[in-house]
Amino acid sequence: DVQLQASGGGLVQAGGSLRLSCAASGFTFADYAIGWFRQAPGKEREGVSCISITDGSSYYADFLKGRFTISSDNAKNTVYLQMDRLLPEDTAVYYCASAHQTSCRTGIYILRYNDWGQGTLVTVSS
Repeated sequence: DVQLQASGGGLVQAGGSLRLSCAASGFTFADYAIGWFRQAPGKEREGVSCISITDGSSYYADFLKGRFTISSDNAKNTVYLQMDRLLPEDTAVYYCASAHQTSCRTGIYILRYNDWGQGTLVTVSS
């Protein structure tokens, strides 16, 4: 039974930091990529970042401009998203999702992600 548990969201002032966690269970972690997506009110869900546990690659959306860092703790089957220099436009529900045998070398493709966590709300005040 695949489970992805996202946590770490909250309310932060612009310029602050948060670290999101995605705890995975029920599948062979090493065979997957874990992606972070976000959805702001009235907007489509968009890819933020992903890390492939399979080949070690990672990807960041251009709009992040170096503010976020993705990492994994394979012993804990957990992926982290360190978010620094947060902006009000980063406000969204953040979701983690898994994709089997997927590289992140060239991008994050939402259709490859089949299992999703419940989302965690990030609110950045100005």
